[in-house]
Amino acid sequence: MKKLVKVEEVQGEGLVGLLGKKVTLFCAIYIYTGTLVGVNDSFVKLEDPSIVYETGPFTDKKWKDAQPLPEKEWYVQTGMIESFGVMK
Repeated sequence: MKKLVKVEEVQGEGLVGLLGKKVTLFCAIYIYTGTLVGVNDSFVKLEDPSIVYETGPFTDKKWKDAQPLPEKEWYVQTGMIESFGVMK
């Protein structure tokens, strides 16, 4: 059975709410991590970015193999992001 629901947009939630925090972006092919410093409709901007080639156990404090990217800032297309969050 289909049900009508009311969807409300909440200011400051989602990627915008994580600005300034070290985030992890699970994308269609790669995993990126870095400090989220910019968000718009098309891209997010990471500072001190790394690409994660091997995670290891998610309970570990560090990734098993995360390689720093060659630039201090890196852009990731929002359309490729499948999930995101702050990894502790």
